[in-house]
Amino acid sequence: MLRSHEPVLERPGVKPAGPRAVLRDWSPTYGVNGLIGLVFSASGPIAVTLAVGATGGLTAAELASWVFGIFLSAGLATLVMSLLYRQPFGFAWSIPGTVLLGPSLQHLSFAQVVGAFFTCGVLVMALGATGVVRRAMAVIPMPIIMAMVAAVFLRFGTDIVAASTDAPGIALPMVAAFVVFSAVPVLGRCVPPVLATLVVGVAAVVLSGQFRFDPAGPVTAQPMFTVPEFTLSAQLELVIPLAITVLVVQNGQGIAVLRAAGHQPPINMFAVTSGAFSLVNASVGAVSACVTGPTNALLTASGERHRQYTAAVTYGVLSLICAVFAPAFTRFMLATPEAFILTLGGLAMIRALQNAFVGAFSKQFTFGALITFVVTVSGLNLFNIHAAFWGIVIGYVVSRLMEPADHLGLRN
Repeated sequence: MLRSHEPVLERPGVKPAGPRAVLRDWSPTYGVNGLIGLVFSASGPIAVTLAVGATGGLTAAELASWVFGIFLSAGLATLVMSLLYRQPFGFAWSIPGTVLLGPSLQHLSFAQVVGAFFTCGVLVMALGATGVVRRAMAVIPMPIIMAMVAAVFLRFGTDIVAASTDAPGIALPMVAAFVVFSAVPVLGRCVPPVLATLVVGVAAVVLSGQFRFDPAGPVTAQPMFTVPEFTLSAQLELVIPLAITVLVVQNGQGIAVLRAAGHQPPINMFAVTSGAFSLVNASVGAVSACVTGPTNALLTASGERHRQYTAAVTYGVLSLICAVFAPAFTRFMLATPEAFILTLGGLAMIRALQNAFVGAFSKQFTFGALITFVVTVSGLNLFNIHAAFWGIVIGYVVSRLMEPADHLGLRN
C-alpha cells in the first residue's frame, strides 16, 4: 500500500549512471540483449503498425512519421529512465493500442485519432502524478498479474514450434544452437546462448537465400505534424481503452517482468513517463508510449542484475538510430524471413515465459491466476479493450470469491 509519507513519484535512490559507469558495466552479453530487444521491436510490432496504418488509409509519409515517433520516444524514454534509476527500463509503444485503432480508422479521420492520442497522454500522465496507478497495482496480487503475463507470452513459445514446422531449415539450427550453448556451461560462458542463436540464424537465412531487401525508397525519416481534432465521439471511443492498454496491459506486463527479474520499477514514474512521451508520439501522429513486457524480458534475460541497465542503454541508442533511419530500417527488418524473427524472439523469451508460469502458479492465488490465464488466452474483447485487462479483472474477482484465505494472508 502507498503510505502517506511515501513520495508519489518514486525517487531513484541511486546516483544516475554516467558514461564511465556505462562503459564499466557494459559487456557483449548486455549488448546482445539490447540488440535482441531492438530486433524484436523492429520486426513483428512494426509489421503490425504498418498493417493497421495501411488498412486505415494512412499515407506512406504518415506511416513513416509514425515509425519515427515510436522509435524516438522508445529510445529517449529508455535512456532517461534507465540511466536515472540504473535499472533496465525498456520503453516502446502499445501494440494492443495499435490494433484497437484498426476499426476506428475506418470511420474516424486521422486527425481525430491523433486528438485521442494527445488526450490519452495527458490522462496517463495525470494518473501517474496523482499516485492512483501505484495504489491500484498494489491491490492486485502478483500471481494474477504474472498469469496475465504468462498468457501474453505463451505465443512466443508456440511460435518456436510453428516456425520449426514451417521453416525447419532456419528454425531448427537456431533451436539446436540455443540448446547446446545453454546445456554446456563452458560454451555458454564463452558465447551467450541467444548470441549463438542469432549468429546461427543469420547464417541459415543467408544460406537459404530468403533475405530479400528492397533498397528503393527513402532512407531517413521525415516527421510530419498532424493537427489534432478533438471530437467527442473519438475521445469516447479511444481515450479510455488506450489508457487502460498503456497502464494495465502494457505497463502491467513490464512491471511484473521487472519485479520477477529482481528490479524495483517505479510504477507512478512509469505512468508519468509513458504519458509524457505519448505526447511526443502524438505530435508526429504515433500511438501511445509505454513499458512493455517482452522488451523488458529480453533486456533482463541474462547477466548480473546491477549491470542489466546497460542492455537498456544499448536498446535505447539503437532505437534512436532506427528513428533517424526509420524507413530504411523498417524495410530491412521486414525483408527478414518470419521464421527467423519468431524463433529468435521465442528462444530469447523462453526463460521469461518459464518465470511467468512459476510466479503465477507456485504459491497462492492459483485459482484466480488460472482464470486470468484462461480469459487472457481466450482473446476476450469487450468495449474495445484488450483481453489482458479482462483477464486481470475477472481473475481478481474470482480469486476474491474462491480464495478468501489467500487475500486475508495478503492483508496480514
